[in-house]
Amino acid sequence: MATIDLDRLVKRYGQSTVVHGIDLSIQDGEFVVLVGPSGCGKSTTLRMIAGLEEISEGHIRIGGQVVNDLQPKDRNIAMVFQNYAIYPHMSVAENIAFGLYRSKLSKNEKRVRVEQAAETLGLSHLLERRPSALSGGQRQRVAIGRAMVRDPAAFLFDEPLSNLDAQLRTQMRIEIKRLHHRLGTTSVFVTHDQVEAMTMADRIVVMRDGRILQVGTPLELYEKPVDIFTARFIGSPTMNLLSATLRESGTDLATGGSVPPPAAPATTAAILVGVRPQDLVPASAPTGGLTVSGPVALVETLGSETLVHIESGGETIVGSAPGRQIPRVGEVMTLHAPTERLYYFDKATEKALAAQ
Repeated sequence: MATIDLDRLVKRYGQSTVVHGIDLSIQDGEFVVLVGPSGCGKSTTLRMIAGLEEISEGHIRIGGQVVNDLQPKDRNIAMVFQNYAIYPHMSVAENIAFGLYRSKLSKNEKRVRVEQAAETLGLSHLLERRPSALSGGQRQRVAIGRAMVRDPAAFLFDEPLSNLDAQLRTQMRIEIKRLHHRLGTTSVFVTHDQVEAMTMADRIVVMRDGRILQVGTPLELYEKPVDIFTARFIGSPTMNLLSATLRESGTDLATGGSVPPPAAPATTAAILVGVRPQDLVPASAPTGGLTVSGPVALVETLGSETLVHIESGGETIVGSAPGRQIPRVGEVMTLHAPTERLYYFDKATEKALAAQ
């Protein structure tokens, strides 16, 4: 196991800069997820850690050692890719053992490592099968096993679940997290899926346009986003943002009504008031906080909850109702969120403003 430190890391392709001097420290044994939309620089950052991309500026340290000039094979890391990249003509055992191809271990030591990895991943009964006889999740476990047998200082995962269906993705999320708890190996995981990030990470790194916007635990990012991008990217469904105007007497909403003003001053009177759908629920006699009313435009029945889309003041606002409470389209509903569940953002800078 090892720490991983990125110091003012820059990546350029010609005149185009895709990673802009980022700093990040990953602790020994930590599971860190890099998350962001396509093109934000997360995979490029991972590939620089792995040694698959040259570094334009800055330094990478693994276990305290600068590895800028080291080949990937000399960095003592193991990478699991989006594509399983397992050999179809080899058995499961042979594919896992391929991770030890360059090692100087004896045949017996290699066999023991393969068997241990297979047992950990639940593949012991499949060692003689070929990949064509495996499910997608089993093939991905074989790819992880091939990385495990090397006993690396760190695991790097580059969107390894993207090619799996929804049920397998959920299953593999659980298995990878269990594996991390069992092995305690430093892990860096790249994904564009905020659900994967929230359910797997010790800490999440939100990236946009080659820059780090915020680093924190899943709950910190959910509860205290530093800007509009993070607020809308973390959490599903995405946060509602309502246009508002600051007055001396309070904050007037474009949808009607008012809410208490933020504690911090904004650069202009134009701000945005945010509320998560899970905090905006039906209320018969609401007091204080944020209240919106309007006809139901769309209903999403999820079983455990019902997502309600209402039209109010020219905006579509999403709230949450109990799973068995299914309103009719066209029905007028009133939704309410308490003041302590509201978020405020400066419309000009897109930065968060302190709430009351």
